Amino acid sequence: MKINSSTGAAPTTSSFLPLFWLALGTFAVGTESFMIAGLLPEMAADLQVSVVAAGQLVTVFALAYALSSPVLTALTGAIDRRRLMIAAMVMFTLANLMAGTATNYWWLMAARILLAASAGIFVPGANALAGATVTPERRGTALAIVNGGISIAVAFGVPLGALIGAHLGWRMTFFGVAMLSALATAGLIFGLPRGIGANLPVATLRERLATARRPVILMSLLVTTLWAMGAYTVYTYLALLVSHATMLRGAEIGYVLFMWGAAAAIGVAIGGKAVDRLGPRPVILPSLAVMTLAFALLSASAYWLSPVHALLPLLVGVVAWGLAHWSFFPAQQANLIGIAGLKGTPIVLSLNASFMYLGFSLGAALGALTLSVFSVSDLGWVGAACEVGALALTLAVNGVFARCVKPSVA
Repeated sequence: MKINSSTGAAPTTSSFLPLFWLALGTFAVGTESFMIAGLLPEMAADLQVSVVAAGQLVTVFALAYALSSPVLTALTGAIDRRRLMIAAMVMFTLANLMAGTATNYWWLMAARILLAASAGIFVPGANALAGATVTPERRGTALAIVNGGISIAVAFGVPLGALIGAHLGWRMTFFGVAMLSALATAGLIFGLPRGIGANLPVATLRERLATARRPVILMSLLVTTLWAMGAYTVYTYLALLVSHATMLRGAEIGYVLFMWGAAAAIGVAIGGKAVDRLGPRPVILPSLAVMTLAFALLSASAYWLSPVHALLPLLVGVVAWGLAHWSFFPAQQANLIGIAGLKGTPIVLSLNASFMYLGFSLGAALGALTLSVFSVSDLGWVGAACEVGALALTLAVNGVFARCVKPSVA
């Protein structure tokens, strides 16, 4: 039996079938994580709070994920992987039911925190199993299957959730995700082999902090945070921006989210193939540049065009943003793997997810601040500024990395 050289664990399955149940779990997590942005106006009206207050449901979820995921992953390292994945998905299912039946804002906030904690355990665990339970030559496919759940959620789950919310109410979206999560739980119970991922090592908090303290890695992770900040400054309040800048309302906004999601799915594919052909850095820089221009186009359309004439350029901006945003993601992961090396890959990818959700949280908060101090039309300018920061920091990282790997001259 071949041993997984990056983890020391032996592959425990020769079939990809168990990974599809993990992918169903990540699909449920991705749908719940992203769908709420299209539902904020309706949720705010139903819960009798402002849209800015409703946006804090996004901020708290992302912050709770970012802070809890590395801690809970380390603390649960000794628990059987199969049982842990099942328990996390059961908790995720119950938390969705709790959200769907929430009678007030704070009850829903508590549900979002539980959702973040369970997702923060499940997603890193699913990725670890995907990478450790197949032979090295099949690892890329395994990771693509598990992470494909999130990509499909962005492309189809999120806009579908927005459409369901527009026609049946926002609570039905949480009940729908609960059904998906329950199905994933059943699949994990009956589809995951017993002993899968046995003896799979989990990095301690000290090991994670030691990796994050390396300057070139920390700077790269901050690029991820700035990239995510820019996106979520706009994405959290995208429904509000679209309704303000155009004549679209209600379910029609769901079609805009669908366009963004479809572009995102294409972007992931383009980004992955471009990285294989060109390497990560030639993909990262153009992606950040296109996102900057796309966000600027959104604000420019809202400011200077009528609702009738703003629709087409706004849709162009949304599609360009979706393509570039998710082209960046596989490139940044490959970049971090190249910096950390094979041994540090599991740690640095887990840290990248935490820094991404930290950026989501900060972006949602920055979007709320923008609405409070300026206007909804300014969201694109602020998002663009974050991407410019990510661009500048990327160039700085490239300089530091080049100096670190430059061979000494005798």
